[in-house]
Amino acid sequence: MLHQLHISGLGVIDDVEIELHPGLNVLTGETGAGKTLVTVGLGLALGARAGAHLVGDGRAHARIQARFDAPAGADEWADDGELIMARTVGVDGKSTARVGGQLATASVASDLGARLLEIHGQHQSLRLLEPATQTAFLDRMAGPAHQEAVAELAASVTGLAALRRELDELTRSAMEREREADLLAYQVREIQTVAPASGESASLEREEARLGHVERLVELAARAAEALGGDGGATEILAGTTRDLDAAAQLDPDAADVAGRLVGLAAEAAELARDVRGYRDGLAVDPERLNEVRERMGALRGLHRKYGRTEDDVLRFLRGAIDRLARVTDADGRVASLAQRADILAAEVQGRARDVSAGRSAAAPRLARAVEAELHELGMPGAAVEVALVPVEPIGTVGAERAELRLAPVAGHPPRPVAKAASGGELSRIMLACRSVVADIDDVPTFVFDEVDAGIGGQAGLAVGRRLAHLAGARQVLVVTHLPQIAAFADRHFEVSKRAGVASVKQLGDDERIRELSRMLAGLESSDTAARHAEELLVEAARSKVAT
Repeated sequence: MLHQLHISGLGVIDDVEIELHPGLNVLTGETGAGKTLVTVGLGLALGARAGAHLVGDGRAHARIQARFDAPAGADEWADDGELIMARTVGVDGKSTARVGGQLATASVASDLGARLLEIHGQHQSLRLLEPATQTAFLDRMAGPAHQEAVAELAASVTGLAALRRELDELTRSAMEREREADLLAYQVREIQTVAPASGESASLEREEARLGHVERLVELAARAAEALGGDGGATEILAGTTRDLDAAAQLDPDAADVAGRLVGLAAEAAELARDVRGYRDGLAVDPERLNEVRERMGALRGLHRKYGRTEDDVLRFLRGAIDRLARVTDADGRVASLAQRADILAAEVQGRARDVSAGRSAAAPRLARAVEAELHELGMPGAAVEVALVPVEPIGTVGAERAELRLAPVAGHPPRPVAKAASGGELSRIMLACRSVVADIDDVPTFVFDEVDAGIGGQAGLAVGRRLAHLAGARQVLVVTHLPQIAAFADRHFEVSKRAGVASVKQLGDDERIRELSRMLAGLESSDTAARHAEELLVEAARSKVAT
């Protein structure tokens, strides 16, 4: 259950700490005092959407902390059996969530929060008018196995829709695929015909340069060879010089070093002369080969213009084109495969939809009887309830039908959809009746009701208070209310008041409860009569709780 709630900087709440207990906890106070901000703060701690407008004037941020008993499976976040959910909202609208002191996303907080607490406000009563909400109530009444069947049906319907979208796209694009396949096949043939090799252009450019200037190269090589190895050339000169230095070394040992170096230089010159002659002899005018090289370079440049700057780029394009061509040409086979899968899944959807329909048909009368009995307890003794199943075409994620809750508020009248038959007060009681019915099959330990008593008063208010007290016998319940008939049933009564624009929360003692109930009964000016009425309410509430 929820043990403690600390709120600071949220709207008109400066700094408030509330210790909650098992049973029925009630918050009352003047309109505008900040009662609803308590439930807003709880929602924020449990992952609700945050906004800068929630931060109080002059505050840098709002902070909320809520301390719960840890639910099963939350060991990684819990400490000593407890779980602290926290949220900080800045004036820039950015928020930070923490669970058990660890940073967490709002979605993680929301998932955990759904297992800790349910908040029901006025907008939830309005949501009861929506077919999806009514269908969800019926599915919960049908039990966990049925809810699992609904989830499986939704998954199958979603999968079938995705298959059919893909199938339609493939069917519509058949002509475009044919055109694409022709283009890809041409591109693949063109590249494979040329068959480029990695780095080939660079090699051809070097060969083309040599073949294109071969006559000039022969002339230059011949001159170099003559200079090195001809009569009176470098080789001959170095040989003579070597002999001179050898003779000098015989006379002067200090000349031996330079003589040795010159020997090496002369040998290198002789070898270089042979290499130059070999290079010269290897040069040959070959116009036919030159034409072949230039044609090959032209073919490669044609590929480069279309498919990439280098041979590697072209080869990469070729691999992609081959893969894409395989997928495109296999599209017809894929269409047939998808169509077969879609038929199988459609049959699966039909079967699961029948199972879901059967579960709802079995649960609908039980839900109607249970809600009807609750409404009788909530001050609508003549009410009759019916849960109809309205067919839906085509089968959707919720199935082949939707649930429609129908109400006859007065005996003898035909049941009509609650949107048309229920007043505001009746709608609040129907929502509470539905919540009470499914409470026994849910494991959420804490319920919060935020002014769901709109349009209720008098005996109806007492009936609602009695039902909330009964619900609090098995669950922790927190109620924000303006009705003294409901507040009288509180096990813990908290008053929210505002002074100088700042809200505070106080747990009331017995005498203070009488004063607060008197205010709620008589307005700003309490009276002895209101006080006596407040005492009577408390006595009646105590008697009712003992009786139940």
